[in-house]
Amino acid sequence: MADNGLSDNVVVIGLGRFGGAVADSLQKLGHEVLGIDNDPKIVQEWSDRLTHVAEADATDEDALRQLGVPDFGHVVVGIGIHIEQSVLTVLALAEVGVREIWAKAVSAKHGKILSSVGAKHVIYPESAMGDRVAHLITSRMIDFIEFDDDFAIAKTRVPHAAVGRTLAEVGLRRRYGVTVVGVKEPGREFVFARPETVIPSGAVMIISGPTEKVQRFAATT
Repeated sequence: MADNGLSDNVVVIGLGRFGGAVADSLQKLGHEVLGIDNDPKIVQEWSDRLTHVAEADATDEDALRQLGVPDFGHVVVGIGIHIEQSVLTVLALAEVGVREIWAKAVSAKHGKILSSVGAKHVIYPESAMGDRVAHLITSRMIDFIEFDDDFAIAKTRVPHAAVGRTLAEVGLRRRYGVTVVGVKEPGREFVFARPETVIPSGAVMIISGPTEKVQRFAATT
């Protein structure tokens, strides 16, 4: 493990639906993951899925030190329902010197408390997913991600009128105020957009821009 918490190794505390999904994805990406939970049944379930799993009380600073948690670069606190345990865990992590703390919050008030006791990044997975699904249901977008500053990235179908033409000819930025990041044709590699990129039939586009303009463009596809 790297010194001073600068490694890409990650501790995930709370191996429920959210924490477990994060741990699994991190390991698939090649990161070393230490999973921690205080439920022996959950620890047993994950013992053959993660390289390192431990049963421990994550609110106990001594237990965190014994597990070498301060040596990891990032810690994700996936505890959500038990708010007191979530807050005390973040506090204990801050006390042992962990700087990159990512914590799940179930409400805005919960998030404010987590930030005040040491969480550097607060995540609202239910809220974010709910907003994302709402946009997909009420639009023709295939996928959608919105950022805090009214900026969005979306996957959309190609407008029929654009098929066979170059991005320069179509002029989506000029007409709709959106930027084409790239084009993906079925069975082929993703192509980053250039003015001379020809838009093939059956492809999808990744576009970005102000949320309202992205939604307006998606309605034309």
